[in-house]
Amino acid sequence: MLQPLLKLKPRDVPVVVALRNTAAVALPLALGVATDHLGIGLGISVGALNTMFSDQPGPYRLRMRRMLIAASAAGVSAFAGYTLGGNDLLITLTALVWGVGGGLLVALGTDAGRIGLTSMILLVVTAADPRPPAEAIGPALLLFGGGLLLTGFSIAAWPLQRYRPERTALAQLCRQLAASARQRNDSDQAPPVTQAVTDVESLLYGSYRARGVAMEAFRVLAEVIERIRLELLALGGLDERAHDATIKATLERLRDYAARALDAVAAALDAGATPLAASAALEGFDAALAALARLRASPGDAHDRRMLTIALAHAHALGGQLRAAIRTADLAGSRGELRLAAYEARLPGVLRTRDTLAVLRANLRLSSVAFRHAIRCGACLALAIVAERALGLSHGYWIPMTTAIVLKPDFAGTFSFGLLRVIGTLLGLALTTALVHFAFGGEWQRIVLLAVLCFGFRELTTVHYGLGVMMLTGLIVVLLTFEGISPAETMNARAIGTGLGSALALLAYLVWPTWERGRFRSALADLLDAYRRYFLAVLDDDTRVRADVRSASRSARTNAQASLDRLRGEPGVKPGVVAFAEGVFANANRFVRAAMALEAIRQDSGALPAHDHVLAFAARVDADLKHLAQGLVAGMPAHADHGLGAAQAVLSAALDNAAVSENERVLAAAWIDASDRITNSVDTLAHLLEERKGPSAAN
Repeated sequence: MLQPLLKLKPRDVPVVVALRNTAAVALPLALGVATDHLGIGLGISVGALNTMFSDQPGPYRLRMRRMLIAASAAGVSAFAGYTLGGNDLLITLTALVWGVGGGLLVALGTDAGRIGLTSMILLVVTAADPRPPAEAIGPALLLFGGGLLLTGFSIAAWPLQRYRPERTALAQLCRQLAASARQRNDSDQAPPVTQAVTDVESLLYGSYRARGVAMEAFRVLAEVIERIRLELLALGGLDERAHDATIKATLERLRDYAARALDAVAAALDAGATPLAASAALEGFDAALAALARLRASPGDAHDRRMLTIALAHAHALGGQLRAAIRTADLAGSRGELRLAAYEARLPGVLRTRDTLAVLRANLRLSSVAFRHAIRCGACLALAIVAERALGLSHGYWIPMTTAIVLKPDFAGTFSFGLLRVIGTLLGLALTTALVHFAFGGEWQRIVLLAVLCFGFRELTTVHYGLGVMMLTGLIVVLLTFEGISPAETMNARAIGTGLGSALALLAYLVWPTWERGRFRSALADLLDAYRRYFLAVLDDDTRVRADVRSASRSARTNAQASLDRLRGEPGVKPGVVAFAEGVFANANRFVRAAMALEAIRQDSGALPAHDHVLAFAARVDADLKHLAQGLVAGMPAHADHGLGAAQAVLSAALDNAAVSENERVLAAAWIDASDRITNSVDTLAHLLEERKGPSAAN
């Protein structure tokens, strides 16, 4: 439970995004001070601050739509808070409605959940300053205007850099893939850059994608990068299993030079230029490839010779894919619009945007995590407003605001967010109060401090929530000084409100929880089922079906990983249960890595060797994984009859007997190796289920 509190995540907000967000917050306030219209500047600054986290990567059209919705929701919530805040009963009922509605939006994804959270915050904050409707419309429009200003900053480059989001996303994918290529392979872990690949796919095939023939070049490049990923995974698996140190070193050199080529492609995409630096990387790659061929020609251990045979095939294919990526990157973008015969641009069904109302209707049941979260949000928000008004606390809106921010759909998130918010708030209050008192007392000095804190808040929140809260607390302290509220007064009110609000959120979750311990087996079963369909699709000749099922497996893997992370953070879950879940996840990853190696072989050769025996083996894998997935859901043990091992032995013999030419021997070696890894992972999964006999969190 405490481990996530110290974990630092990679910084994922580009500096240019943090700078434009900071400008949208600081500039209106500076202009308001300079022109003696402080109230107007402050309102616009707060509106930009509330829309800040809707400024996320994506096509300009989607970004504009998302930010306009966030700005509109902020304006409506502020107007409701101002006009209803004077009536305790009405504002309590409104908070209940806002809490349920805002909480339910998590079912639509992270971006929608942020909009719901912002709406709840603005409702409770503005309710502390009730006004007649005629007087409330002005401040509400200023908050909406701040969101509009930030939207304008976010999409300002649209006419000049039409394909910038696509190039940036592909460059980021290349860099992440390069980083994973340099790391030592671990078959227990999920295949790398899963989320980045999914994000690129949504960007290139989603409903709000950019239009234009250049998009076809980006799609071709994305497909080439996916093939490079498969080849790198295959080489990494061989590196992990090779015995000879020279072979391992040569395979590592190959992957390192491939990483350099990917870095060169990323740099070229960012700059919209030709990837000239890739030439040196390809020369080094070819030298390492020649060294690998010499090792293959020399005598050695039979196991290593088979590994070398497979490695050479993958390395040759990887070299071809790297050259294809370099050529395509040179033509991709506005400067080199490329006409290609590409299939219809669309997302696979599992990633396609579903009807919003249909998703919300489907979640209107108590078994839904989103609906339970929505009810908790509504009840807690209403209760917090009743409590702060009954207690008569100065600036008591910190209590319902903190409750809304801290309360998450899972216990681990609620616990860590609550504790980090208390710690970050206290540190931020102390630090900023001291800075304002001793060094930043003047108006312009405080505006500079506000800009620094805003930039730090945007950059650090995703790195570590506690650091982000510390920056945000300081930012709010500075903003409130422009309203005439002293830092000392802010410190007391916020410290008390944050503590009470966090405690209320955690208490609500403990009273009516949604424990992951009762849900993780379904997530793992979905993962096994998705991997089973992916393995069968690898044997299919329809590349479109294969791509769709590949996307579905990535989505299931992300869900299973999130479920496992939540399980680790729950109290009362015995280590054996977590170890079981981690074992299933690790062996599922071993299975899919072997299946991905088969897909790499299929994309290189296209042939399906020993056709009848391969299909018989696949049918056995299909049946076993289906049985394991059903056992996970039902909590039933899996009885292994070792039939898969026998089918793999028959397949290996058939492949050996059918291999005559050099190409056939390479193909046979690759299939024997992959089928052996698949058999081992499936048998281990069966052993885990038999050993635990369908565990629950209690045993």
